[in-house]
Amino acid sequence: MGGKQSRSFSNNEVGVRQSRKGSGKDEQPSLSSAAERIRRHATVHFGYSTLSLAMRGLDVTPSELWELREVQKLNLSMNCLCSLPPALGALDNLVILNLWGNNLSSLPAEISLLKKLRVLFACRNRLSEVPEELGSCTCLEVLSLANNQITGLPGSMAAMHNLTKLNLSHNRIAHIPTCVYSMKGLVFLQLACNRLETIADQIQDLVNLKILIVEGNSIHTLPKTLCFLVSLELLNVDFNDLQNVPMELYLLSRLGRSERGCRAQLLGGRRVLSHKPNAAM
Repeated sequence: MGGKQSRSFSNNEVGVRQSRKGSGKDEQPSLSSAAERIRRHATVHFGYSTLSLAMRGLDVTPSELWELREVQKLNLSMNCLCSLPPALGALDNLVILNLWGNNLSSLPAEISLLKKLRVLFACRNRLSEVPEELGSCTCLEVLSLANNQITGLPGSMAAMHNLTKLNLSHNRIAHIPTCVYSMKGLVFLQLACNRLETIADQIQDLVNLKILIVEGNSIHTLPKTLCFLVSLELLNVDFNDLQNVPMELYLLSRLGRSERGCRAQLLGGRRVLSHKPNAAM
């Protein structure tokens, strides 16, 4: 959903600043005409109504944007947004929302109204917490909150049974959030470069997990229950403080056979070595 900067659709053109509201009618277009002007930049991509405002230098979103309820894929990445208005909830047909690379310190509670949302990229922002209301987005399949300042997740996210890919890397998480162990559909879990010291026994509940990445933490031991994840194909524990690993790790027969050519080896029953994957999401 990336997009190159366009000189024909600048920050001054996309919206009407709050300071200008209340001025004469001749100084700005009406809301409907302004929304129509934005709509002209939308395209249909693989059957989805798609609008990209990426790399526009936006520090606020144009108020007229929220009139475009037909938009299903919205790209606001690589701007300078510090917040999103409650009006975000008006885009209740959104399937994909890309907020990558802004300055967002929070997400509005009205995100709970996006019942059709399946993909949310909110990585590389300044989020310190995740709103409880995000747990209402139970159709989410892919969620990336990487490169923020998050220390945990709300318990409401335990209801995300459709989630298959979760990226929480490069945050400030000391313990894997309890709600994660309820996300039974997870296939991909990325927790690299946090502050983890342990992995709870509940990791065994993620029965569909194929990729687990916890490199760059302070983990000193792996739970035996990890060996119950018979679908696991890639285990990356590089750059931790591991002293030993379960002898039963050999039971994970799929390790080393992933399509990415990554492998994990048990050496002398003491250490796990793995190639570093390209797991950007």
